[in-house]
Amino acid sequence: MRVLITGAAGFLGSHLAERCLEADYEVIGVDNFITGSRDNAAYLDTFAGFRLIEHDISQPLFVPDEIDGVLHFASPASPVDYLELPIQTLKVGSLGTHNALGLALAKEARFLLASTSEVYGDPMVHPQPETYWGNVNPIGPRGVYDEAKRFAEAITMAYHTYHGVEARIARIFNTYGPRMRPGDGRVVSNFIVQALRGDPLTIYGDGSQTRSFCYVKDEVEGIFRLFHSDRVEPVNIGNPNEFTIRQLADTVLEETRSSSELQTLPLPKDDPKVRQPDISVARDVLDWEPQIQLREGIQRTLPYFQAQLDKYDAKARTI
Repeated sequence: MRVLITGAAGFLGSHLAERCLEADYEVIGVDNFITGSRDNAAYLDTFAGFRLIEHDISQPLFVPDEIDGVLHFASPASPVDYLELPIQTLKVGSLGTHNALGLALAKEARFLLASTSEVYGDPMVHPQPETYWGNVNPIGPRGVYDEAKRFAEAITMAYHTYHGVEARIARIFNTYGPRMRPGDGRVVSNFIVQALRGDPLTIYGDGSQTRSFCYVKDEVEGIFRLFHSDRVEPVNIGNPNEFTIRQLADTVLEETRSSSELQTLPLPKDDPKVRQPDISVARDVLDWEPQIQLREGIQRTLPYFQAQLDKYDAKARTI
């Protein structure tokens, strides 16, 4: 099987590419490196079945090869990134999804969209099932990401119903693990880096807001199974175990043995108060649920971040 993965040098895209390569797929990675990592691309390049096209999928892409699957993972995905890159975020969610779907249609390939729990916005239903339509502020600061993904889901289903493209939609909840960028602004990477450096852990609001954190290997396995399933409608892929932000901070402090203190700042506008997936569909249709719980996942992630910080410090000393 040959698949094309947009955003292949990103955090989640690179792990998905690795999962496909381990299954003896050929993988064509596409990335413009706005938020992707050249280190991730270099690692994937060690696999014989991988090749990279440096390209912005918001622009049309021609690929001469036969392709069996198109998996669209290109997008800024953390609040820091999409607030700094609002237009690019909207373009990759709209034009990028259109171009990726057009490629899937031309190649008669199966298409998988990396959507997000952000389509639920600040939810008024808890936990969130796939049938919930969400509570999103379309003109708020987070709307550039939320609405881009909601549009991406809509155009994906339109291509399925009008053109017959085999479509799959993964609604991805908070994911963490190795290959996250230390400065990407997501709460797990923020806390780990701050704790390892002995800096205060930054908590927005009172820390009572909740998230459900899924270790990247579990997340990718769920996505991989969804790609090979017959499910057309969206599927929540995430860990249903819910934690407050303060509980996450406590876990990181315990595992790093850090003496960092907690620093509270105002809650950003439209920040969701709760987030927890109902994964009944994933359990029933994909025979999938997460195996790695938060504390073990943090333990698996810490060596990566320590190595990244050591590399940064060594480089700083040579300047």
